[in-house]
Amino acid sequence: MRPTAQLDRKPESDLRSGSLADGAYRHVRDEILAGRLGPGSVVGEGAVAEQLGISKTPVRQALQLLHREGLLEVGRRRQLIVCGVSDEHRREVREVREALESLVMRRACESMPIEEIDYLRLLLIRQRRVADLGDEEAFIELDEEFHLRIAAGSGLPVVERFLGELRGFVRIMRLGSSRPPGHLMAVYREHEAIVDALEARKPGRAVRALRVHLAKHSY
Repeated sequence: MRPTAQLDRKPESDLRSGSLADGAYRHVRDEILAGRLGPGSVVGEGAVAEQLGISKTPVRQALQLLHREGLLEVGRRRQLIVCGVSDEHRREVREVREALESLVMRRACESMPIEEIDYLRLLLIRQRRVADLGDEEAFIELDEEFHLRIAAGSGLPVVERFLGELRGFVRIMRLGSSRPPGHLMAVYREHEAIVDALEARKPGRAVRALRVHLAKHSY
């Protein structure tokens, strides 16, 4: 028999650094997605470290990850800055999202458990409630959960992860967008059409409902 592989135990300081890096990552990412750090804003290690009361090392790890994700880029003076979203970038995000979510929709029609579809119905009830209240921020959170829940139910974990990363770009694309009255209810009704098709196990109908939705509201 082969001996059981033993993993090296990480020093406690490394584990703590990882935890701090995760916290710094979530903090900066949230600031970007909320629009408090706009395109072109410089994100410096020192400033973030001072704000969070931690050393620069975990902040550096967090910013490197955000750079790899594409939310930060290197500016003219070699600082990390928040990426802007060009028209070409928007078009690319829309096309990639449509391709991935269409794949997810077809697979979800085949394999998504009925219990997961029931949960989507509960999300629709919550969406209707916050739409009636006009709570756009809460609706956006539920919108993201709706799409990612379908991805999770498709049984395609790699695609699910890609879509999770893509949501950051979609959130940035929403910033500063003007939307007409009744926008939230329109999105709710489009989500309802998607769930109806999923429950009926009609992949062609589900993909068409998705594409209609994304064409109108993919920002």
